[in-house]
Amino acid sequence: MDLFAQAKALGIQTEFLDGQGHRRVTDAAALKIILDALPPQAPGALVGHPVVVRSGRPSRTELPKARLPVAWKIVAESGVIAKGESSDHAIDWPKDLPLGIYRLQVSDAATTEDVPLISAPERAFGGEFDRCWLLAVQLYSVRSARNWGMGDFTDLANLIELADQLGADGVGLNPLHALFDDRPGDCSPYSPNSRLFLNALYIDVEKLPEFQPDSGIRDALASLRAGDVVDYVGVAGLKWRALRAAFAAFKSAPKPGRQQDFDKFRTERGTLLSHFACFEVLRHKFGKPWWEWPEEWRQPDDVRCAALRQGEDAGEIGFVEFVQWTADRQLGAANDLAKKLGMKVGLYLDVAVGVQADGFDAWNEQVAISRHLGVGAPPDPLNTAGQSWGLAGFNAVGLEQQSFAPYRDMLRASMRHAGAIRLDHVLGLKRLYLVPQGFTARDGVYVQMPFEALLAVTAQESMTQRCVVIGEDLGTVPEGFRDQIADWGIWSYLVMMFERDDHGSFRNIDHYLTNALVTFNTHDLSTYAGWRSFGDLKLKRSLGIDPGESDEARWHALAMLDDVLRHHAIDRNDLYSVANFLARTKSRLLAVSLEDLLGVVDQPNIPGTVNEHPNWRRRLPVTIEEMTSTVDVGALKAATHERSRAAI
Repeated sequence: MDLFAQAKALGIQTEFLDGQGHRRVTDAAALKIILDALPPQAPGALVGHPVVVRSGRPSRTELPKARLPVAWKIVAESGVIAKGESSDHAIDWPKDLPLGIYRLQVSDAATTEDVPLISAPERAFGGEFDRCWLLAVQLYSVRSARNWGMGDFTDLANLIELADQLGADGVGLNPLHALFDDRPGDCSPYSPNSRLFLNALYIDVEKLPEFQPDSGIRDALASLRAGDVVDYVGVAGLKWRALRAAFAAFKSAPKPGRQQDFDKFRTERGTLLSHFACFEVLRHKFGKPWWEWPEEWRQPDDVRCAALRQGEDAGEIGFVEFVQWTADRQLGAANDLAKKLGMKVGLYLDVAVGVQADGFDAWNEQVAISRHLGVGAPPDPLNTAGQSWGLAGFNAVGLEQQSFAPYRDMLRASMRHAGAIRLDHVLGLKRLYLVPQGFTARDGVYVQMPFEALLAVTAQESMTQRCVVIGEDLGTVPEGFRDQIADWGIWSYLVMMFERDDHGSFRNIDHYLTNALVTFNTHDLSTYAGWRSFGDLKLKRSLGIDPGESDEARWHALAMLDDVLRHHAIDRNDLYSVANFLARTKSRLLAVSLEDLLGVVDQPNIPGTVNEHPNWRRRLPVTIEEMTSTVDVGALKAATHERSRAAI
């Protein structure tokens, strides 16, 4: 069997039309690397895929190749919860199965098969509100009179209070995932060490009861606070020093109740926290990627981790856990504040599509995460060369072998302090575009994922955590994809910049879906001020990047915007006019970015650049304390009054 036939048999799509309508065929050498990197796949002869049983709907699995009769049983950790036998080439599943993820064992005269069975709610959590709006913020960018040169969780609490005053029902944030403490310059929130834990640089160290200021810290803060870009190296140096001092004070004399709450957190996060702390200690000790560590540490091992906790590294392990406890409790306090204020959403958090191959998640879950292949996207009008994000993603076989536990754990961690989450590149639940190392994004392949099973797990966790799930469904979308996620209660993500017809006209208000978050732009696109001023086009050209749009096309877009606004009796074309237009849509969530409200020209991130642009570093031009006098509060409240909590 040649490479392409082998790929086809495994459901790998090696030929496709990209977002520009060009036919793409994967290079044979690239395909060999991809096939070698994926786990062995041997579809079962009976069922061959995970089974989903959905509340309120009949569920039937066809068994065309079975040698009758067929015996089956559904097994939970506690034992068998249901069993039966079928003399037909199909099984009708019980309607009263408790929600959960189980193993299904099916046997006929010739073979036995074991696959996951997911008993799921009919839909994900739908939210308990009609229409509202959120203030969208890159948390690191926030200035305040008191922070240490980048936004932190106390700034977040103040932003929640600001959003409440403006009539918003929550605050939307960039991913808060854990990065690498010894590589602070690698600051992209979408390239995490782990999606299961938090970025410690968002901790407000001064809020710790054990914090003791020293003159060295005070002297350094002035320059960190003054810069126009975040000095991550400088911030990290100060914060880690202060956190270590606070941990030493905590160990010697914990304040009343602190030790008990720390122990409670350790219990809450369990084995994952223990593994993460061990990984961080080992990563610092060996100073190289985990696949080059001594053999005994290349896989997580509970016995060895327990021994490590009892040895000379016990203090370092405790420190990692202390830092995560602190971050978790400060983020939780911000979420509690939003609830206290009566916000209908509270925190809206972003979830990256993958992880760094040398990070914790890839080490801890080597069955379900493929470290040799990068997740990306084929060429499209926005990125004509395609994209390879250098991130490791889940693989289908590993997820099924693990009964989807790694994906479930990621969702739980993301929903822990959120009323809504956004799954970046939600198309990855159906198929992932994988790019082998050493090749460009043009030589990737689409690999099919267990779509319905992943939607079922998402719905299950969403209902359990009472958290709305929004799928970032931009780019090249397979036919029927949006209908499928909508049927499962996953909301769409609608960006006004892209909501235009073939003639370039912006779509009218009635075009926008009800269960969706609508926004003018994203962190990867121009701000409103930059878009109107052509600033994004000029900057990309200066960097040698094809902006994918001519000046003439931009002038046409501006005219089309004026047309759609006038059609709805909106006479001006400033940011507040656009917010007014979007606020009138039936989409239940609207996000308005703080950069747009403050008239910032430069966008947070320019895809395809690393050092050419200060991605994920640019700070806002004013402090939180000055925002209400900078933003036209009256205009904002007037624009959003149809979905606002505050009186005009």
